[in-house]
Order: sequence, then structure tokens, then C-alpha cells
Amino acid sequence: METAIRGRLTLSPNTVFNLKPGEKQPLGKGPCINRGILMAISTIGPGKGAGILEKPVIERTTPGRESEFDLRKTRKLAPPYRVILHNDNYNKREYVVQVLMKVIPGMTLDNAVNIMQEAHYNGLAVVIICAQADAEEHCMQLRGKGLLSSIEPSSGGC
Repeated sequence: METAIRGRLTLSPNTVFNLKPGEKQPLGKGPCINRGILMAISTIGPGKGAGILEKPVIERTTPGRESEFDLRKTRKLAPPYRVILHNDNYNKREYVVQVLMKVIPGMTLDNAVNIMQEAHYNGLAVVIICAQADAEEHCMQLRGKGLLSSIEPSSGGC
């Protein structure tokens, strides 16, 4: 009878598998340096038996990166920016709403009215939080239409 056990094992280069029948060896001792080794262990016979290791298959990863978690970390290095609309005494409210809906993608009438009202009563309002390049583009488009706007780094997330 042959039983095959397949799974991911973490091994260090110093781990040696010289098991004798009936002997137990704990796995996971020492630091884990080499991750991503796929290994198959086959045992022959019922119950106890010697383990035979097949050739490991090493998964290819990008050099210098250990996991997908590291990839996600690098994407979050660029901080988000706020596009801020400032109140002015020159533009009518209806015009501000129209410009916001044209310049900002996905801006609804209700959101544009709320942003315009907040800027009118409080002196400024956050229009959108996005990547720095997009924030600069939105700010320049708003300024091109005659509205006062600026950008600043956002302390929160997108």
C-alpha cells in the first residue's frame, strides 16, 4: 500500500531528513530562509515507515520579493491627495456645480451641490481624494474653468 502526502513545507538549508523507522523529527525548527518549496513525501507500507523525499519544485518569484504582501505594500507608498475647492465671490453656484460634474469623473448632481454648499458656507470643501497625478490634473481643470482650487496630501486613505 502506498500513501502520498502532498503539502507545502517550510525548510531551512540546514534541515536533514535521516529518519529511522519509528523516529519522529519536528518540522519548522530554526529560521525559515527558503520559502515556496513544494515537496512530496511518500511512505510505503501500513503504519510506520521510512520517508522518501522527491526532488523539490522551487516556485519562481520576483527577485528581492518574498510574497504578494510585499507587492501590496509597494503599491501603497504613494500617498493620496485631496482636491480642495475654495469659495470665491465671482462664480455663481450653478456654474460651480456644472464645472464639478464636468471635471470630476463620476460626480453626481447631489454630490456637486453638497460640495458647492460646503465650500460656500465653510470657505472650502474636499472635492475628491485620489492619487497625486490625478489630483493635480483635477485641480488644473478646475482652475482652467475659473474656480479656486488646491491640493494637499490626505492623512486618510482613498
